[in-house]
Amino acid sequence: MKPDLSSFESPTLSLALQGYIRKTYLWMVGGLLISGFTAWFTVNTPFFGLFILNPVILFILFFAELGLVWFLSSRIMSIEISTASFLFVLYSFLNGLTLSLIFFVYASTTIQNVFFTTAALFAAMSFYGYTTKRDLTSWGSFLFMGLIGIVIAIIINMFIGSSALDFAISLIGVLIFVGLTAYDTQKIKEMFYELSENEMALGKYSILAALTLYLDFINLFLFLLRLFGRRE
Repeated sequence: MKPDLSSFESPTLSLALQGYIRKTYLWMVGGLLISGFTAWFTVNTPFFGLFILNPVILFILFFAELGLVWFLSSRIMSIEISTASFLFVLYSFLNGLTLSLIFFVYASTTIQNVFFTTAALFAAMSFYGYTTKRDLTSWGSFLFMGLIGIVIAIIINMFIGSSALDFAISLIGVLIFVGLTAYDTQKIKEMFYELSENEMALGKYSILAALTLYLDFINLFLFLLRLFGRRE
């Protein structure tokens, strides 16, 4: 069991932790705002609306987003903070283009209601991950295996089109990202203690941490939308 480092922290370190967490969440919220505005603008601009429905464009966006997440995750400590910041903003913009598709599928009121539900659930689990004394490390491998299983199930269901399997995928997806929100929040807090003496590394990791939380939020939102969303 990992020691509870927070019980030994000085008031100065405690304030530094609060500043780091605040900065991380501001980055995450900023990313969500960029994505939300981009999605809204795309849907309400006829040219961009038709542009985003092109399968080739969607294919390019999908792999561009995967590439950005991989690059940031693997190279975060070897690039400049300014570069990491730009790539995070770019990813948020590209993902906003992709997310605009939900407005073609679901009613606006449904999207709004599910978004606020996601925000409440995310906040509750993130608070739990930040404050709990329980070591959530063991959740990591279990949740990762569940995530792989969900991806495989989604691919299979693309061919068989089972409504029962789709419901199960959505429900399990919600549970996985609820767990990941708490797990990642605790991990982000622990990384602060490991990097607290290296301000530059901590600044870079804050951007990667924001990306991690952003992905947790977006995926939780999408699975809740699949589960409770009313299609237009």
